[in-house]
Amino acid sequence: MTKPFLPMVTDVRGRPCHLGRFSILQLVLLALLSLSFATPAAAQGFNLFNWFQQMAPRPRQPQGYDYRMRQQPRHRVKPRVQHPVAKAAPKPTVPPSFFVAVLGDSLGQMLDQGLTEELADRPEIAVLRKTHDSSGLVRDDFYDWPKAVKDLLASGQKINVAVILIGSNDHQPLRVDGVTYEPGSPKWAEIYAQRVETICKLFHDAKIPLLWVGLPIMKSDRLSSEMASFNDIYRDHVAKAGATFVDIWDAFGDENGRFSVYGPNVTGQVVRLRTSDGIHFTKAGARKLAQFVETEIRQLYEASKPKDDATLAKIETTAPAGTSVPNAIKAAPVKPPIGPVLPLTGPVLAPEGTLATSPASTNEAHSLAEQTFVKGDALAPKPGRADDFAWPPH
Repeated sequence: MTKPFLPMVTDVRGRPCHLGRFSILQLVLLALLSLSFATPAAAQGFNLFNWFQQMAPRPRQPQGYDYRMRQQPRHRVKPRVQHPVAKAAPKPTVPPSFFVAVLGDSLGQMLDQGLTEELADRPEIAVLRKTHDSSGLVRDDFYDWPKAVKDLLASGQKINVAVILIGSNDHQPLRVDGVTYEPGSPKWAEIYAQRVETICKLFHDAKIPLLWVGLPIMKSDRLSSEMASFNDIYRDHVAKAGATFVDIWDAFGDENGRFSVYGPNVTGQVVRLRTSDGIHFTKAGARKLAQFVETEIRQLYEASKPKDDATLAKIETTAPAGTSVPNAIKAAPVKPPIGPVLPLTGPVLAPEGTLATSPASTNEAHSLAEQTFVKGDALAPKPGRADDFAWPPH
């Protein structure tokens, strides 16, 4: 007969022990009393068997063994040895020897920036900024350009080429000796042309090439018309004074001759060339503007290089008179470029020149051949050879 199952609990000392029937009844009554005081939700979730399982003793871990995770020894990474890297030798500094002076207003200042970038590959060419913002040839009371050019040439600054871009601020009345002349009037154009020729003549007398860059097309039709009239004055009077006029009008317009914000840059890509005011240039536009004078500047630089005297390169081959010349060593005879032709398939000749024949046979060999092939006699076997059948053996 099997014994009834009695749940086990722990006593005061923590040792497991069985509960008696009376003790079980007490526990059941205690559980029922606790349910009576519990909330309805807690009473519905109560399970008597789960309660006995909570009262059961928990198994203990065996002593003498450490269940904690042993820390693995860290793998120390050895630092990489940094080998010294040889630094590239610095490029030799080339002092500038060719100087380009850029004059003008704010547009001339952008031309200066573009030239500096375009000529960056030639450190021997230096670009000198001599521009003045908001200036022009009309308001000499604000900035007198003819006087500024005189002071520049008298300063001793070396200048090989001069470039000027000016005129965007010149559509305004011109005052001379207290008399005001409106722009577009014949007297205004005459005085303005005289100032252009004065600047060109100053550089011409100093033997400095001058590149006068024309004004670009503008966004405003009225302003474009004014800039075109200025270009006509520059074109007519710059060449008379010995300078060179550079026309850039069509380079910054579209195929119909109208103003265009975008256009091809120095690499052929269509980018923004003009700013939002329709007057000035972007960085890409300034580089394109500089290309119209950069080629001329490079040509002038190459032409300014000192040329080698051809007569200094000649070497004297004859000895001066009165000097003794040692006897020259006798040269070996010149060998012919092609040797004698030798036939590869001709008759073989003996050293005396006769046709070569096979060597003469001896009498012994002749007699053996005659005995075997002519008479048909067998050769006498040699003693001890395999065909020697003499008996008794020799």
